[in-house]
Amino acid sequence: MSTTRRTVLGAAAAAPLLAQFTGTASAAADGKWGTVSDGWVEVRWTGQVRAELDRLGAVVEAVAPARLVRDSRGSAVRFPVRFGKGDPSLRRLPEAGGNGALEGGIAVRTPTGGFRVVNPESVLRDGVVSGKCTVNGVEVGHRSVFRCGLAEGLLTTGGAPVGQPLAVRIGEVPLRPTPELLEVYTATLGAPVFTADTVLAYVTAEGVYTPPKP
Repeated sequence: MSTTRRTVLGAAAAAPLLAQFTGTASAAADGKWGTVSDGWVEVRWTGQVRAELDRLGAVVEAVAPARLVRDSRGSAVRFPVRFGKGDPSLRRLPEAGGNGALEGGIAVRTPTGGFRVVNPESVLRDGVVSGKCTVNGVEVGHRSVFRCGLAEGLLTTGGAPVGQPLAVRIGEVPLRPTPELLEVYTATLGAPVFTADTVLAYVTAEGVYTPPKP
C-alpha cells in the first residue's frame, strides 16, 4: 500500500472532528447558542481500524496537549476542547448542532514516512461532520467526512437549575464514513478498506454547557 494511502487511512481513522456540541455555523443560530468550557473529546479506534494500522506498521502518537489514554479496552487519544458553541439538544440528541475546535492532534509514523494532523476544527449539521485541520503544516478543508451516530451514544448530565451551567457527557458515539469520503477515497486511491456502514471510531465527549442568556 502506498504512503499516500496510508496517510489517508490514518487521517480518516484518527481525525477527531467531533464534539457533541458541534454543528452548522449560521450567524442567526450563533446568537442563540450556548458555549462549552472545561471540555475534552476522546477518540477510540475500532478493532478493524487498529488491525489495519497494525498491518501497515503504523504507529499513532498524540501531539500535546492531546494525550494517549490506555485502559482495559485499549488506547485512545484525548483532546482538550479549545472552544465550543452550539445547542446540545439534550432531549433530541440527533438534532444537536454548533461548531468547535480541539487542541493538539496526532502524529502517525509508518515504515516509509509520517504525518501530523493538528488543530482540528469541525461543524456538525444533521448528524454529518465537516471541518478543517492542519496536515504537515498545510491547512486542509473537508467536505462532509463522517456520520455521527448521536442517537446511539449514552448521554448523562449533572444537576443544575434551568439556565445555569450544566455538566454534560456523551459516550460511545460511533463515527461512520460519508458517501463523499468514500467517493474521494475511491477516486484517488482505489477501493477503500471500509464501507459506509463501517464504524471507524467511537467518540466520548465531556464538558460544561452554559446556555445562552434569554
